[in-house]
Amino acid sequence: MNVLVIGGTGTTGSLLANLLPDARVGTRKPVLDDHVRFDWDDPSTFDAALDGVDRVYLIPPVGVADPAPVVESFLARARLVRRVVLLSSSAVGESATGMGALPALVRALPEWAVLRPSWFMQNFTGDHPVAAGVRDGEIVTGTGDGKVGFIDAADIAAVAARALTDPLPHNTDHLITGPEALSYADAAAIITEVTGRPVRHRSVSTAEMAARLAAGLPREFAEVLAQLDEDIRHGAENRVTTTVLDVTGKPARTFRDFVRTSIG
Repeated sequence: MNVLVIGGTGTTGSLLANLLPDARVGTRKPVLDDHVRFDWDDPSTFDAALDGVDRVYLIPPVGVADPAPVVESFLARARLVRRVVLLSSSAVGESATGMGALPALVRALPEWAVLRPSWFMQNFTGDHPVAAGVRDGEIVTGTGDGKVGFIDAADIAAVAARALTDPLPHNTDHLITGPEALSYADAAAIITEVTGRPVRHRSVSTAEMAARLAAGLPREFAEVLAQLDEDIRHGAENRVTTTVLDVTGKPARTFRDFVRTSIG
């Protein structure tokens, strides 16, 4: 098999590329021998990236209101590709346009899987606003007491690797969560306990959250993110699945273990 990992230097893509060392890594800025230039904004990069490829890990373009047309165009060029594993989200429902239109495009292929992970544990590190809150000692969200089945990106990559390489196609949607649902207050308490640095959670209204996010993001996008927080407040992400264990044979990583190795 010949696998193309789109977004192969990103959060899940880089982890997946490590699991599949023979894969071709699609990235806007190739620097290594196994890298190939791939840019959703430049369709002229599609054909070279797809040359000889029969399986694709598909991370859709980021920050695009309706990525379906360009993804559909890409798949139309992928004549040799039989299997596509799409990275979607647990928060994305089916729709005729937007991100919700992508699963239907993938399901039209002979072999496919749609990954629907919950919120990444990696949001508590790096450049994410939640990570900034961890460093400042106060995580601010609009989630109230709502809970989330936070998932480690490495577990998502492990599921993706199986979906790409298993002899039989999965041909299903995989809802992927960690082993426990936690509120942000719960998460802050675990971070405090493990690291010894006080971190608390402060919940604000959806409108205030949108205003805070709009300080660094386009207003429309900020409002979408604030609405996702409100959905969490009303229980939309309060669930856990055994997908990681069922697919990979290993249990999903706990948030406490993630904090111990990545924050502590």
